[in-house]
Amino acid sequence: MLYDTPSPQGRRILFRSTTLSYPYQTSSPRRFGGIAFVVLLHVAIIYALVNGLGSAVVDVLRAPLKTEVIQDVKPPPEAPPPPQPPVIHPPPPYIPPPLIQLAPPPSPPPVANVTTVRPPAPTPVARPPIARAAGLDPNQSCTAPEYPEQAEDMGQTGTTLLQFLIGANGSVEQARIATSSGHDQLDQAALQALSACKFKPALNANGQPQEAWTSIPYVWTLN
Repeated sequence: MLYDTPSPQGRRILFRSTTLSYPYQTSSPRRFGGIAFVVLLHVAIIYALVNGLGSAVVDVLRAPLKTEVIQDVKPPPEAPPPPQPPVIHPPPPYIPPPLIQLAPPPSPPPVANVTTVRPPAPTPVARPPIARAAGLDPNQSCTAPEYPEQAEDMGQTGTTLLQFLIGANGSVEQARIATSSGHDQLDQAALQALSACKFKPALNANGQPQEAWTSIPYVWTLN
């Protein structure tokens, strides 16, 4: 069966009604449950439309979407390692200094008696007068002093007077320069050479050898 229905745009729409024949089926609980679910769903939709839930859903859908770029959270920088503790060297072992025991200074000898009277001077030993003075022994060899080379090159001359203490055996016990020639090299050369000579001791009035001083001059001349 065809139906002719005009559309809002002026077009004609033909509907064909077809009647289908279904065999007779008995009602079942499952079928009634499905019909009840459909009815409840329609009731929920109508309630939502009445209370403005549909407009709220449309507003939510129309709201602009915000896009945010989430940056990666960087981990905090690592803290620098703690400074190393200073190295403390142990002090050197203490070695006590050696114990030095100082001996007390010696006490001065006790003074037995104190007097203000000056003791008398010792009496010199009287010696018999010298009958013969000491001198060089002509029977013994005596090397003459050698002229110093530097003094000879410089033309140094003069007379050195020497004094010797001659023992009783004729050996020189002491020697000294009584008068210088004016040149130290000449004086030392004469003193060293003549001190090695052999002397004749002095004789007293009894003819016995005696210790005595004697003087010997030595003249320095250039040939």
